Amino acid sequence: MMQSTNRNPLNTGVMTVNSEEVGEISAEMLEERANELALIAGHAATEAEYEQARRELTGGSAMDPHQALLESVPETQRWDPVPGSSGIQAPESASEDESEEGLSESAQLYEEGVREAEHDQMLQAALLAKNKDLLTR
Repeated sequence: MMQSTNRNPLNTGVMTVNSEEVGEISAEMLEERANELALIAGHAATEAEYEQARRELTGGSAMDPHQALLESVPETQRWDPVPGSSGIQAPESASEDESEEGLSESAQLYEEGVREAEHDQMLQAALLAKNKDLLTR
């Protein structure tokens, strides 16, 4: 697995499925996740699903890199009603245990669990709809 500086330190080197460690991400795991994402979206897996699967499985942002770049710009700079008025911002002290969004380790784990549960629910709904569609044919 490649090391990256923008990875979540909680996910470094370990992948868990249903709270069980499964080790490094394999090509099969990547393909399975991409196919799950494609099934949820209702189409065959595309490069976009593979990229999102790679980001999700390696602990990167689940957001598209282009969208993440747009979101990284502070709101005050996205729309400036008085151009040239920059104001002053006090420096923030970062905690080693916090993510870039200011989430603690436990909050990061909670958010990861919520995202995974949402993914599982969407996958189960897509599988149910697919099976129901096959039965009605």
